[in-house]
Amino acid sequence: MFERTSRTVRLTPVGRQLRDDLLPAHVQIQQAIGRAVAEARGFTGALRIGYSTPWCADLVFAAAEVFRSRYAGCTVQIQELQFDDPYGLLRRGELDLQVSEVPAAEPGVAAGPVLLREPRALMVPAGHPLARRDSVSLEDLASVPMIMPGGNISKSLLDIHLPSHTPMGRLIPRGPSYTFWPEVPPLVAAGLGVSIVATRAARYHDRPGIAFVPFRDGPTLDYGVLWRTTGQAPSMPGAFVDILRSLSLRPGACEVGHDAHRADSPTATTGYPDA
Repeated sequence: MFERTSRTVRLTPVGRQLRDDLLPAHVQIQQAIGRAVAEARGFTGALRIGYSTPWCADLVFAAAEVFRSRYAGCTVQIQELQFDDPYGLLRRGELDLQVSEVPAAEPGVAAGPVLLREPRALMVPAGHPLARRDSVSLEDLASVPMIMPGGNISKSLLDIHLPSHTPMGRLIPRGPSYTFWPEVPPLVAAGLGVSIVATRAARYHDRPGIAFVPFRDGPTLDYGVLWRTTGQAPSMPGAFVDILRSLSLRPGACEVGHDAHRADSPTATTGYPDA
């Protein structure tokens, strides 16, 4: 069955054949056990998850695939959050959990574990002098207009992403506003302003006319789990959080690519509300 050395253990051809023959039955057994466990724990129905960025989406979709394999009686519905209403779906009970920016000093919203800590970068027009630098400082923000989201934005979210003043108290000028995140890169490419993003955004949002310059100071952008402080049945969401945390601890967390977007997602949308 096995070929063993002092360093490796490999299946023999007979072992591989036996594994392949038994695999369908093994999957059926796992699914049957998963259904029994889910029913015993009350894990049935739909779990509704929101996300705010594409790298959060990658993590959520990967976790959903694991969750559905363990709890066959459950489905996972995944939905993108919009920057102008980042907590509304959660507060109204339309989501069970969301993976988005933390901390969130909002009434009715509780924070779970931090899953990702991302260095920041500044998205700037490719022809801007800052684009030629190896790094930028938060003090540099006093010299460029910041592209801002429109609507009634959460103050705590603005404080995290789009400060009004530099650490030395200098005013950061405001540029044009946007409704949806896909508007931001074209505004930057047109030379109308800059935007603070996670450095990972360069792999998701790069296009001609823009550049991403890392910050050499300032905090990270953190992403974690949020849920309502009331009305939650904690068992099923808690199991999903455990999977999220386990996946986030792996090397290259979230580097799963768009092929991971295979969970049940009738409400999934396109466009990214935030970087």
